[in-house]
Amino acid sequence: MQWKTDWGLRARMVLTMFLLFALYIVFVGVLVEFSYFWMLPLMGVFLFAQFFFSDKLALRSMGARTVDEDEYPELHRMVERLSQQADLPKPKIAVADSRVPNAFATGRSKKSSAVAVTTGIMDTLDQDELEGVLAHELAHIKNRDVMVMTIASFLSTIAFMVVRWGTFFGGGNRRNGGGGVIVAILASLVVWIISFLLIRALSRYREFAADRGGATITGKPAALASALMKISGRMDKVPKEDMRDQAEMNAFFIIPIKSGFVGKVFSTHPSTEKRVERLRDLERELEGF
Repeated sequence: MQWKTDWGLRARMVLTMFLLFALYIVFVGVLVEFSYFWMLPLMGVFLFAQFFFSDKLALRSMGARTVDEDEYPELHRMVERLSQQADLPKPKIAVADSRVPNAFATGRSKKSSAVAVTTGIMDTLDQDELEGVLAHELAHIKNRDVMVMTIASFLSTIAFMVVRWGTFFGGGNRRNGGGGVIVAILASLVVWIISFLLIRALSRYREFAADRGGATITGKPAALASALMKISGRMDKVPKEDMRDQAEMNAFFIIPIKSGFVGKVFSTHPSTEKRVERLRDLERELEGF
């Protein structure tokens, strides 16, 4: 399969990023007006450090360790073959000892990326399905999703910090008085809520793009669809303590850990049903050629 652009999906991503950009322009004006502009370089340093060490932080959060070819020869061969098909350098490979069947990709660039899988997912999927999942993660790397989402969330994080600590940091702001601090905090709250929703919408669009990219790499959309259904069905059987331990990594996972109605509404991922439906449409496209 050729790596084709889904222009409808691309248009929705561009529109979402434009709305985020417009929202952030207004927010920067608020920060300048109420003397909070100094927070931008401070948070910039923090987020740069997070971005630079994102691969190590994500792997540590999951309890995943980098493995060499002697430990998991078949996994290494699979990732190497798929990386060649995706025209990517082979990423580091990590394994997390967890019953939760999942996988994720991380890293600030194609050359500093890592793909991690859990022992649970290797026990759950057959070879074609696991290849589909790994190809999905490689598509995230090819699309530079870690970099995109980090940049998209930069000012949203600052807005959250103003809401959380605005009164403390704004106490000495005599230029605008206490009323100015309240206005800045309220504006930051609005920016944070709207950007929260937009960033999650962007994340869902990028999951669709990674599904399409993964199916393109393997040429087997049905295998990835089968893997998604299998993983989703297995989630309900995983002990609750394991689910709680890893819920904070939802944005990275191929299938997020469900956390009730609110979690579904504000999910970083589309529903499994919608993803499978799109993959089946792609399978029909492939069969038509």
